[in-house]
Amino acid sequence: MSRRSKIQSLSGARAVLTPRGTERARNGHLWIYRSDVVEVTDSASGDVVRVVDHRGNFLALAHFGAESEIVLRLLSFSEAAVDRDFWKARLHAAKAWRERVVAGSEAYRLVHSEGDLLPGLIVDRYGDAFAIQTLTPGMDALKEMWVELLVEEFHPRIIVERNDAKVRGLEGLPLTSGVLYPASGGETTETAEARMTENGLQFSIDLLGGQKTGAFLDQRENRAVAGTYARGRALDCFTFQGSFALHMARRCDQVTAIDISAPAIERAKQNAALNDIDNIDFKEGNVFDELHRFDDSGDRFDTIVLDPPAFAKNRRAVEAALRGYKEINLRALKLLAPGGVLITCSCSYHVNEEAFLAVLSEAAADARRRVQVVEKRTQSRDHPILLTMPETRYLKCIVLHPMD
Repeated sequence: MSRRSKIQSLSGARAVLTPRGTERARNGHLWIYRSDVVEVTDSASGDVVRVVDHRGNFLALAHFGAESEIVLRLLSFSEAAVDRDFWKARLHAAKAWRERVVAGSEAYRLVHSEGDLLPGLIVDRYGDAFAIQTLTPGMDALKEMWVELLVEEFHPRIIVERNDAKVRGLEGLPLTSGVLYPASGGETTETAEARMTENGLQFSIDLLGGQKTGAFLDQRENRAVAGTYARGRALDCFTFQGSFALHMARRCDQVTAIDISAPAIERAKQNAALNDIDNIDFKEGNVFDELHRFDDSGDRFDTIVLDPPAFAKNRRAVEAALRGYKEINLRALKLLAPGGVLITCSCSYHVNEEAFLAVLSEAAADARRRVQVVEKRTQSRDHPILLTMPETRYLKCIVLHPMD
């Protein structure tokens, strides 16, 4: 690794902010947009630059990305040598937090980008397998170093990159995925699978073929909570690999689990078999259509989980997303038996909690049901929320109990 890739900075690299950008940095937000930057000197994408106000006063150190609208991602609010030891210390801090908050699981998010003051870096752990995403030029230049640090710290069997996220295109980076370690080729894409335990359940994960980095780890704690509410006949909508369904099956007489993806349903069936669970009926189908059919046939459920993909991936999609959320929650509330519980989620950042609760209120009114909010939850604690960055809080999980 070259000296420059270790420290990623040039002696004269500097970014000057507007007053608005200065205020944003001083308030602790880690993103500085192009419109809030006066100039950047002696820098290339991926460099660490010294960020100053218009008088030259130091504000922060940041990764520079020339291609992105988010030109600067702040790394440190104090003068520091941004070298291998700097990054290693951040990794150790992230590891220490997971050791405090993760229990009963071999799978968790080890590094949550801005939430761990490591903008552009995601590291997910699945037992002895790791998946990483380097989503900015600065972090992508450090990919080799991050692999080295993970090998030193955890001695993994395999490390894969899931750099096929579309956001990399906005950073001028190519979309790639594959095995990074071992570099000898002892592992191939066909064998990039992981077996892990979550809340006492076994799961098989496709590291390169699954969504995100193989699984949705942000719902780990919410799945455990769903298991405590589950009883009777349950319905799991958008089941993906069957995670909510398996957690509920241990407490329910029967579970119906629906997903539109045939490969996801097959993987969910495999996961059920791994745990000797045979009271789940996995069904390939469109959730909106299936909810209509259940309503028409008079089916009722004691526990329902709605965990859809993000309906609003940008602000333009919010209006349509709200209609979608209202539709599935209205149908679910109609299908819920007396005394039942609805666990309903949204991972759309652009639909905030206030808007989501308003949609749930409208759905309850249309379903003619009075509903208690039993719990308001968010992503698991291994996906930490940075107080000064609302963008790091995206998952809403609301537990509802109709009173009639």
